Amino acid sequence: MMSTKAFTLVPAVEREQLMGDREWVSLECVECCGRNLYVGTSDCFVYHFLLEEKTVPGGSATFTATKQLHRHLGFKKPVNELRAASALHRLLVLCDGCITLVHMLSLEPVPSGARIKGATAFALNENPVSGDPFCVEVCIISVKRRTIQVFLVYEDRVQIVREVSTPEQPLAVAVDGHFLCLALTTQYIILNYSTGVAQDLFPFCSEEKRPIVKRIGRQEFLLAGPGGLGRLIVATSKGVYVLVPLPLEKQIQDLLASRRVEEALVLAKGARRNIPKEKFQVMYRRILQQAGFIQFAQLQFLEAKELFRSGQLDVRELISLYPFLLPTSSSFTRSHPPLHEFADLNQLTQGDQEKVAKCKRFLMSYLNEVRSTEVANGYKEDIDTALLKLYTEADHDSLLDLLVTENFCLLTDSAAWLEKHKKYFALGLLYHYNHQDAAAVQLWVSIVNGDIHDSTRSDLYEYIVDFLTYSLDADLVWQYADWVLQKNPEVGVQVFTKRPVDEQQSRFNPDDIISCLKKYPQALVKYLEHLVMDRRLQKEGYHTHLAVLYLDEVLQQRPSASGKDAEVTETQAKLRRLLQQSDLYQVHFLLDRIRGAGLPMESAILLGKLEQHEEALRILVHELADFPAAEGYCLWRSEGRAPPYRQRLFQLLLAIYLGPGPSAPELAVAAVDLLNRRATEFDAAQVLQLLPGTWSVQLLCPFLTGAVRDSVHARRTTQVAMGLAKSENLIYKYDKMKLKGSSVRLSDKRLCQMCRNPFCEPVFVRYPNGGLVHTHCAASRHTNPSSPSPGART
Repeated sequence: MMSTKAFTLVPAVEREQLMGDREWVSLECVECCGRNLYVGTSDCFVYHFLLEEKTVPGGSATFTATKQLHRHLGFKKPVNELRAASALHRLLVLCDGCITLVHMLSLEPVPSGARIKGATAFALNENPVSGDPFCVEVCIISVKRRTIQVFLVYEDRVQIVREVSTPEQPLAVAVDGHFLCLALTTQYIILNYSTGVAQDLFPFCSEEKRPIVKRIGRQEFLLAGPGGLGRLIVATSKGVYVLVPLPLEKQIQDLLASRRVEEALVLAKGARRNIPKEKFQVMYRRILQQAGFIQFAQLQFLEAKELFRSGQLDVRELISLYPFLLPTSSSFTRSHPPLHEFADLNQLTQGDQEKVAKCKRFLMSYLNEVRSTEVANGYKEDIDTALLKLYTEADHDSLLDLLVTENFCLLTDSAAWLEKHKKYFALGLLYHYNHQDAAAVQLWVSIVNGDIHDSTRSDLYEYIVDFLTYSLDADLVWQYADWVLQKNPEVGVQVFTKRPVDEQQSRFNPDDIISCLKKYPQALVKYLEHLVMDRRLQKEGYHTHLAVLYLDEVLQQRPSASGKDAEVTETQAKLRRLLQQSDLYQVHFLLDRIRGAGLPMESAILLGKLEQHEEALRILVHELADFPAAEGYCLWRSEGRAPPYRQRLFQLLLAIYLGPGPSAPELAVAAVDLLNRRATEFDAAQVLQLLPGTWSVQLLCPFLTGAVRDSVHARRTTQVAMGLAKSENLIYKYDKMKLKGSSVRLSDKRLCQMCRNPFCEPVFVRYPNGGLVHTHCAASRHTNPSSPSPGART
């Protein structure tokens, strides 16, 4: 059995005893005779060791090698072979094509120098035919082409006794009696060198593997033949027998049937060199797939996954084990012969639901990993449909992820499965992915209305609104616009307010949307705010309409509250901002609606739009007594205007504070505060004419200080500007005098620098660089800036 451990490797000679630190040296051959161990190396050394065997407690054996000596043979080639002839006390050493006789103990060559030359390999005849006990028979492969030579080797001499020709070049040889077992270039043969009779055994390809020919007993040889396991040739005195092994695939299948997966794979890998590449790949993939199902049946999922991947399993083989997972339209049939012995998952698990659940979790994981790899090519519909069914059964979160990304789920099978398991929201996603948005929205609306139950999303209404917002199907949006607005006008209007502005904008004309929203005032306000404030559409109707809606809501919120005591609501604050910031609404129309409504602040803003500043400021000062608002009004209306305009507004506000009529202490305080904080906004001379004579200088000290400082600063700034202007004028006068101080000589040989023609009259234009040009050339240069310029004109 392959699983039985036959041998244990026990070290006998450590590498350091042979080579020391010479890493380039390698062991080439060994020979053992009794306790004597001989080693030949690549640097032409022969080592002699004595082996001692010891048995330690537990029954295991250890070996100790004691080095006796080593000898260099005098060549530069490695030692190829070593054979001991114990009867002669000689060691036969093949090195550099020469067999040398050395003493077994001293490793010294025999004194006679006897040797066999021209050998590439040799073998000792352990069943000699000469009958002489004082010699050994040696058979060599000669360097002569297709030649075998037989020698008798004595203690100090060698003698050739026969030379035999072979049909092809011999590569390896073993000998028993008169019989030579030879590995030729293309076949093995048995040759009787006494009679010359040859027997072909079987063909052999020397290019694929190294031949092995060994004598293992009397008239018995062991050969490395074709095939992964070899064939064993047994020669006896009565005949030659061949032990034929079982076919390789039969052995592998027997191992798989015994669940010995690792041994089957090892055996299959070992056959790689002896089977054509394509045939091996097909065989090996099938073995991997079978091994994968064996591991799968034992719930060894990690091992099964790697085997399935390595074996490039058609994933439908695995899916088909699970009932109803393959689409009904699938034409898949299982491999024949089958890769496993199971009809389905129920038979494999014998009804154990815990095992079934584990198998389904494994399949989910495996399909999710392979769906984006080459394994899925051609089977994507089967994989994704099976994955959807598994996710649905397990109520797995990944179901939605599968449906909102690229997938190949078959609509018919998947829709029926989702409906069966009441996964209506997921079914809508499936419809959407298959470009059936109307069916998807209808399904989701039924969930929100309570017609069918699916608790997948608690915010499904908001999801539908968002879906319609980004839908490119205008008809679908209009179809469900009323539904979303009825459910929640402020949220439903987002299908119009958050819609991207694109080429479909004509299908969502603002006037059409406004007509649709008339039944939903809150939604209408939100949409007009979107048009006016977000999109900044410059259309009077939208601005006026929004202002009227604000005004109506303000009047509804405070029907009996006075303008002074009412608390400002959010809508009223929006109305004021709109009235201040927009210039597109109908001012007179809104002013007429506001009159008598108890909205003085709004009235003041509208009067300010009509440039009726005095009336507006009187409302703010006398009716509302809102002095910060009055000051803010001056800043608002003068924004972007020239300083005199702002000065006029602040002067008007001060005049209202100090004007005739019943005076109040708070007005005087407001006037003083305004002057002291805004001193730079007033003409001090005009202010002094308005101030009451009873006011002290100390009361207006900040104002007067600021006014004087501003006046002094203005005077000094003017003086500096005048000084700079005078200096610049003086520079220009100096430059002019310099130019007038030099003479210009004009002759009929002097040429114009622009047209290169001579001057016909004493009229010219001179440039600072000294260049002279005709007056008409200078004029044309100014009318044609692209013409060449000799310099700035003087």
